[in-house]
Amino acid sequence: MINCEKASTICNKKQYREATLLEQIQLGFHLLYCKACAAFSRKNKKLTILCDKANLHILSEQEKEQMKEKIDHNI
Repeated sequence: MINCEKASTICNKKQYREATLLEQIQLGFHLLYCKACAAFSRKNKKLTILCDKANLHILSEQEKEQMKEKIDHNI
């Protein structure tokens, strides 16, 4: 069995689709008996769905550099 700290790590990895099948199974068993982690998992799932609906994306390294240069020149 995994502890709550490991469960939250796996839950976060699952949100970003980085959790392995074994980790997801371990998380599932943990969530059966830990109501606090089950609540955290439900909230994480809702957040993931909202982020997917919002079509969020991260900035490319080039976009980050351009933004940094703009900020540095305005200071």
